[in-house]
Amino acid sequence: MTGPPEEYRGPATVHAGDAEVTVEVRLSARFEPLEGRYRWAGRAAPDETLSARLRSGDRDVTIQIGTHGAPAKLAEPDPWGRVRLTGSGRPPWRG
Repeated sequence: MTGPPEEYRGPATVHAGDAEVTVEVRLSARFEPLEGRYRWAGRAAPDETLSARLRSGDRDVTIQIGTHGAPAKLAEPDPWGRVRLTGSGRPPWRG
């Protein structure tokens, strides 16, 4: 079985409730053999819509890269305002 590349850097559309924003992301994935699935995470460039959603406690989003999408969670912002994204299962990019 061939998996996706381990990293993706580029544009992604983040669907957060009724909002949809396109941001630059840096994501990486790894296959967890004991779980039998991928874990992936990274950061989205600073975006007020994502930051406001995170502050409101709504963390569930969908990340779309090209024609592929995957559910994700928003997590803590870093000091530069980039929001962390985490997910499990196939990442939203393909090789």
